[in-house]
Parts: sequence; C-alpha cells; structure tokens
Amino acid sequence: MPADPPKTPLGKLSPLGKLSIVVFSGAFEKIHYALVLASGWAAVGQPVTLFFTMEATRALAAPRDGGPPAWRALPAEGGPDGGTVDDGFAARQVATFEELLTACAALGVTFMVCEMGLRALDMDPGALRPDIPVTPGGVVTFLRDAEADGSLLFV
Repeated sequence: MPADPPKTPLGKLSPLGKLSIVVFSGAFEKIHYALVLASGWAAVGQPVTLFFTMEATRALAAPRDGGPPAWRALPAEGGPDGGTVDDGFAARQVATFEELLTACAALGVTFMVCEMGLRALDMDPGALRPDIPVTPGGVVTFLRDAEADGSLLFV
C-alpha cells in the first residue's frame, strides 16, 4: 500500500512537494502572480523558491534615493506601469505587490537571484533590496535546490 501524501498545517493533502518558480519575465502582472503562487504555497506550509533572473530581477532592486520601490516602474499590460496597476489592485482589495513580497519573505520563501541575470543587466548585487533576504546563485544552484518530486514553473 502506498504511503499517504504529506499533510499541510491546514490538514489538506499535499500531493506536490517543493514549488520552484523561475521568475524570468519583467512584466508586472507575471511577477505579481508568481508572488501570489509562492505566498499561497508557503502559507500552507510548503517550501518555495523564487529564482529571479533577467528582467524580473529589476523587481527586487532597491529604491533609488528613497523613492518608490523599483517594481512600480515595471511594464504592465493593465496600465502604463506596475505602480498604476498595483494602485488599482489596492483599490479593489487585491493583494498588492508589496504585501505579497513581504508576505513571501515572512513565510520563509527562498528568494534566489541569478548571478548571470545580474551580470546581463549590469546590476550590482548590492543594488537589491536589503529587506528581502536574497540567496545568490546560478542555474545549477537553483536546480540543486529544487526537489525531484516537486513542481517547477517558469513565469
């Protein structure tokens, strides 16, 4: 008889293991939804790694000179920029980018930033937000972090 799948803290069956998400797109809505998936999976006690690379890395850039978060300038399909779309989300009581980002950090989601992606964008690792714990690494590090029986998504 096969072993029972693990149960989450909420008592639901968890047929999947770790969730590993490659966050590649620099589009606001795609990164926002990657954060939705990550925070939801982490909220039920499952491990999650977000692997930011290429244009998506800009979402984790520190604000310049005390200005707004860098993610607000991301391109968006639903408006002129991510900040405008996010303001609309807030008005409709949809979780905002910042709420999801900080929830992920508080829930223990691993944020990994691709070293190659940083070099491709000419970004210094020191230019990332200091309030989000970032693990540097490359593709091999990310793939070693993933679980064989987990799920891998590309956004």
